[in-house]
Amino acid sequence: MSATFSSLTFRNYRLWFAGALVANIGTWMQRVGQDWLVLTELTDDSGVAVGITTALQFGPTLVLSAWAGLLADRFDRRRLLVATQVTQGLLAAGLGVLVLSGHAQLWQVYAFAGLLGCVSAIDQPVRQTFVAELVPAGRLSNAVGLNSASFNAARLVGPGLAGLLIAAVGTGWVFVINAVSFAATIVSITAMRRAELYPMPSAPRAKGQIREGIAYVRSRTDIVVIMVVVGVVSTFGLNFQLTSALMARTEFGRGAQEYGVLGSVLAIGSLTGALLAARRDRPRVRLVIGAAFAFGVATGVLALMPTYLTFAIACIPVGLASLTMMTAASSAIQMSTDPAMRGRVMSLYMVVFLGATPVGSPVVGWIGETFGARWAIGVGSISALVVSLGAAWWARTHWNVRVRYHVAGRPHVEVVHLADAAHRPDGPDPTRPGDERARTAPARVGAQDAADAQSAA
Repeated sequence: MSATFSSLTFRNYRLWFAGALVANIGTWMQRVGQDWLVLTELTDDSGVAVGITTALQFGPTLVLSAWAGLLADRFDRRRLLVATQVTQGLLAAGLGVLVLSGHAQLWQVYAFAGLLGCVSAIDQPVRQTFVAELVPAGRLSNAVGLNSASFNAARLVGPGLAGLLIAAVGTGWVFVINAVSFAATIVSITAMRRAELYPMPSAPRAKGQIREGIAYVRSRTDIVVIMVVVGVVSTFGLNFQLTSALMARTEFGRGAQEYGVLGSVLAIGSLTGALLAARRDRPRVRLVIGAAFAFGVATGVLALMPTYLTFAIACIPVGLASLTMMTAASSAIQMSTDPAMRGRVMSLYMVVFLGATPVGSPVVGWIGETFGARWAIGVGSISALVVSLGAAWWARTHWNVRVRYHVAGRPHVEVVHLADAAHRPDGPDPTRPGDERARTAPARVGAQDAADAQSAA
């Protein structure tokens, strides 16, 4: 089997991949249906209302994710996932029944979005760490990449299908279909063979375990850099549901079907990025920084597109850059983190990644209403460029690296660790923090930073 799909040779992972694909299609359908319901049926094209809905859906991550990461480190992840999938299915069904009955109000959608956000806050760290139990450690990067491929293959189908269904039968049935789709994940989890799992060590019950996770992250400057870059880009740039809805509705005068198509076109680039990520053995911090820079350039171009067709085409490189950044960030953190600490570290990452959305969505929605939909995209472009260049400068200052900016041809940031470049052309291995090549780091860099610097190369 091709190296891109090597994780599919494991039965448990095949089950997980198939179940997640079905459930993800339903999730993307619900996201599109929810935003369209708020934008066109419950308000008069209010970008702020859509932003508030998105904020309520992702806001609980800020409060619950660290605790959820501790659950992921302590308890049986399969049982936790079954519980979260059942609960999300019930919430989707409840919202669907409410809309189909004709009694849905804006505050009720807000309430369902908030409840769904609470469950998702628990689900995400468990989901992120559970994949490590499905494949050997050497295949983890490939499995994470294929997870992203599944998510974005669903993104390719879900929004377009949601747009067609909304136009044909309304938003209520979209939520009902999503509720049914969670059964696929539940069946796949229960059908797995426990003997073929690769269990990770569990953290024993003790005081101060969340503080321990925070201290671990603070001691790892490579993880901190990743979180800062992803956090800023997520806050102002990863608001595609909101910005695409505003562009389709207010700039191009299109309906639900065309809005759904934009999500599917964006997923073409995202799926390509996910498949490329599945082939990488050792994602590094430099890839996260470079992808954030590319995202800033791509979204800047996207904001300037004059027609619906050119806007849709420009969504492809945006999807490629964003997915490359997200997958590289997740893989780099998971592969370099102590397994007993992984749930807590990934939960903190999810706080930054998803928790930034409640802060950014209302702001981006207000910018879209006040200055126009193009500026709602433009603020994401500017912030991505600033944080990627700032991170590259910081790496150059603290990790003894050389940074080059390439604008012509294929715009990107090149970051090379000088101490390692002379010893090994393929750079250091971020999965081996104790690699003795870190000893070549300059004396002014501490022992932990020397190990961290390997990831930056």
